[in-house]
Amino acid sequence: MEFAGQAFDVLIARQENVSEEVRDVVPELSAHNNFPYWRTVVRMAALCHDLGHLPFSHAAEHEILPEDVSHETLSEQVITSPEMRELFANMVPPVDAAVVAKLAVGAEKASQGRFSVWESLLSEIITGDAFGVDRMDYLLRDSHHAGVAYGRFDHHRLIQTLRLMMPAASPGPDEDDSQAPVIGIERGGLEASESLALARYFMFSQVYFHPIRVVYDIHLVDFLRNWLPEGKYGATVQQHLATTDNEVLTGMRVAAGDSSHPAHEPAQRILQRQHFKVLYERSVSDLELSPDPGLAVKAWAVNEYGEDAVRHKASRKGGGKLDFPVREFANRRVSSLSVSETLARLPSASGEYVFLRPDLVADARRKLTRNREEILGSWSPEDLEEDDMAALKEEL
Repeated sequence: MEFAGQAFDVLIARQENVSEEVRDVVPELSAHNNFPYWRTVVRMAALCHDLGHLPFSHAAEHEILPEDVSHETLSEQVITSPEMRELFANMVPPVDAAVVAKLAVGAEKASQGRFSVWESLLSEIITGDAFGVDRMDYLLRDSHHAGVAYGRFDHHRLIQTLRLMMPAASPGPDEDDSQAPVIGIERGGLEASESLALARYFMFSQVYFHPIRVVYDIHLVDFLRNWLPEGKYGATVQQHLATTDNEVLTGMRVAAGDSSHPAHEPAQRILQRQHFKVLYERSVSDLELSPDPGLAVKAWAVNEYGEDAVRHKASRKGGGKLDFPVREFANRRVSSLSVSETLARLPSASGEYVFLRPDLVADARRKLTRNREEILGSWSPEDLEEDDMAALKEEL
């Protein structure tokens, strides 16, 4: 919320930062009297952005929510609930809960109709890929609480150099300004934006995709599937608010102490630190032996030790090209990809592991070391049954 307010002040409230060409496209940028209202709306949207998060955040979201329901769906439902509408209506000035919900989840996730150019810009302050304050916040906060330095960057410099501008000039002879304005950056803040992108890469590769963190997500999903009614979280506001980290941990404690409970084993693995161990971590060199070495090792391990003893997880995040306009001297706009090799070649963070029950891992590692080439070379994607292939696509 604080970052969103700061970004609003820099991008919109400071009129000297708003060029005439942008103001011509977005008339709301000239409505000075409405800025306090919209600043409040943006701050409330940022504050409420993650109200739909499940217990333990993203850990089990994709596996445990009903089909076609996401945490953004739940955020919208909570923000527009009668209780929240009353709270927003009693603010000074009154705030429209429906608009807060739209800005909070962003144009790609919102279910409430089309976004105006103005709404898209305000939402980008919160949810944008390049400069969204949600991303700035979770990287700084997670790195602090994890006790690592990977997620740190100069957010003060970054926010102070943000600007609304038209997209970078097209590569052709004529510049096309028919598009809507976006959030870009002054040239002096480019290195801060590179630091943000690299901080995200390092946090995913070193923290979020760390194998021990990943395997506890797996055990949590196993627990929830056996603890929740029908193995799914509820999709109503009341059901969502009734289940917090506390209820899950209490249920976990109960299940761990009852050997007859269907969720007993995963509960014990979490609470007693009896997690599955890493049998295999994907290596680029193994691609010479198998088109998908992780699945090859998984298939061999399942055949050798049984499906219940094996877990597999492949994750990938980010990468590609982060393209946004950069304002150089004399108000010349260029693409970030043309002035930053770092952003043009940003790697993706990835991690793929095969985990095994701890009492079996020593034997399995010996066999895998001894027969690595045979194990990797004896499997191909054609070996997957149709149901297995569908499950694999869902996992990836």
